[in-house]
Amino acid sequence: MEPPGAAEPNELQRQVVEKLCLEVTRRRMTTPALLLLEMSRPLNFVSAQFLHFAQPVLAHIANAGEYQAFTEFLERRGSIEYICRRLEALQSDPSRKSDAKG
Repeated sequence: MEPPGAAEPNELQRQVVEKLCLEVTRRRMTTPALLLLEMSRPLNFVSAQFLHFAQPVLAHIANAGEYQAFTEFLERRGSIEYICRRLEALQSDPSRKSDAKG
């Protein structure tokens, strides 16, 4: 059983989550993303299993290695907490706000 709190991703998972979070904040979709993540928190393992199921189709759109790393990270308890913390940190970073305007 994993401890409560945010999960710690490995290096590839960290890069994939960071890339995803940067894209969400760049598009100014942090609040809807946080709302969706918080609502789906109890189902994160089921969501990860669905992503594994959809991998043959979605692998044509996304990098297969990154996709696999992301779905494996979502299987872990605390992964949603980690993603939410990264989104909140990126949204509140003043240097990112000046980058997003330009």
